[in-house]
Amino acid sequence: MANSRRRGREAALQLLFASDLENQLADGQNREAFWELCTANPKGRKFAEDLVDGVLRHLLLIDQALAACLENFEVNRLAAVDRNLLRLATFELLFVPDVPPPVVINEAIEIAKAFGTPDSGRFVNGVLDQIRKNGMPPSPAHSTDR
Repeated sequence: MANSRRRGREAALQLLFASDLENQLADGQNREAFWELCTANPKGRKFAEDLVDGVLRHLLLIDQALAACLENFEVNRLAAVDRNLLRLATFELLFVPDVPPPVVINEAIEIAKAFGTPDSGRFVNGVLDQIRKNGMPPSPAHSTDR
C-alpha cells in the first residue's frame, strides 16, 4: 500500500503542477490525458484523485496556511514543484487525519528530493513542520486583527 500511496502522491503532484502552469483546474480532458500517460496503479490513481480534489476544494485555506509560514515570501512566488508539493502535503496535514503527520512530512521530503531542487527537501521540511505546529489558519471572519 505504501508504494501505491507514494506513486499516488507523485501523480497528484504532477497533475497539480501541470494544472498550475496551465492555470486550469485539474479536471476534464486534461486530467484524462494525464492518466493515459501516468503509470500509477488503480489504488494509486484513486488516492491521487482524492488528493487533487481535496487540494482544489481547500486551495484558499491551504494557501493561507502556507502564507502564514512563509516569511517575506508569497505562495505564488515559490518554485512550482515546491508550491504544489507543499499544497499537497498541507492538505494531508490539515484534512486527512488518518495519515500521521510524520508520514506526510517524510513522504513530502522524499518527493521533494526526487522532483525539486537540491534545497527543496530542507525547505519543504521546514514549512511543513510549521504547518504541523500551527494547524488550521484562523478564518478571516474570525480574525482579531482590525
